Amino acid sequence: MNIYKISKPSDKKAFLDKLGVQDGGVSIISDKMDMHYFYIKELKTPAANILKQDALSIGAELAVPSGVITCATSTTDALLIATTKQLKILAKKELAQPFGLKSLAKELQKHLCSKTYDIKIMGVINANDDSFYESSRYDASSAISKIKEMITQGATIIDIGAVSSRPGSKGVEESVELERIKDICDTIMEQKLYQKATFSIDSYTPSVVEYALKSGFSLVNDITGASDERLLALAKEYGARYCIMHMQGTPQSMQQNPTYDDVVVEVSEFFAKRIQKALDVGLSLDDIILDVGIGFGKSLEHNVALLKNLEHFRAFGCELLVGASRKSLIEHIMQEPTPTQDRLAGTLALHLQAIQNGATIIRCHDVYEHKQAIKVALKLLLY
Repeated sequence: MNIYKISKPSDKKAFLDKLGVQDGGVSIISDKMDMHYFYIKELKTPAANILKQDALSIGAELAVPSGVITCATSTTDALLIATTKQLKILAKKELAQPFGLKSLAKELQKHLCSKTYDIKIMGVINANDDSFYESSRYDASSAISKIKEMITQGATIIDIGAVSSRPGSKGVEESVELERIKDICDTIMEQKLYQKATFSIDSYTPSVVEYALKSGFSLVNDITGASDERLLALAKEYGARYCIMHMQGTPQSMQQNPTYDDVVVEVSEFFAKRIQKALDVGLSLDDIILDVGIGFGKSLEHNVALLKNLEHFRAFGCELLVGASRKSLIEHIMQEPTPTQDRLAGTLALHLQAIQNGATIIRCHDVYEHKQAIKVALKLLLY
């Protein structure tokens, strides 16, 4: 006999199938293979005592500060640790409990219904001359060549914008934005490139968005997070998907001392409101993509917190997009001058971790490098 410790399989059911576990056992055992960690803020202390006893009774755990058992304070923070199987049982138990535990149970249940999606690479095309990464800038003729190259390299989505959203950037007139992108849209339509990839319009200008949607685009990438209902209406009218991104402030002001009490909580609350707004105009959860907005009104600590806790946002039932490609947080992590052109390695590290934490769409400048890194990483994860 030989024995060795293995890393947790990413695809648990595939691993168990390969092992030869019977069909009925695959589901039961896979529920025991995932460990979940939930940070609960300001839980009423009577609720904490009930939850701890219920957790312990099924083999789970609730970590709380000393003094909770005597209710020394009215509320407490806590860490819930449970497998998927334990979480299902515990959530059902707490539906019958007082002190806010019923609401907690409903939130826990949302995390048991996360959908799975294939990993997709979104290539970036900037039809302007002032985007933060010079190599992503293209005119009408060179853009089409680059689009075709990205599709060949493995991009299934191409994101095209004509206005820079880098920190401190300035907006442009609507007519200028449309003029920059019009020829690209026309060529995509004429050559039917939309049959080879999904095209995304990176804009929050209704006339530009509509022109793109008429040209075969089928995704609206809105950095203002569905603040304009006209864009949602256009997505519904043309049957397009919609990416809701979080940004604190505007591109002109967003990096001037961004502040949050708890960035994960506040971004989550933002998404809940904007998702409902999208649902109200007739979009479905499958139509909606969420982007936490790395670098958009966030400090290094905010960006890291969102990436580390990305899995939390899967509970909304939407795909998650992450775009950290060559952004300044890499230089901040390095704590030394790191020019944009030297940030590919850091980009790949961030994006591979984002995928492990739940992202399924990666927005990047370097398509082939991402295809290679992702395929290698997935091979290791899936055995």
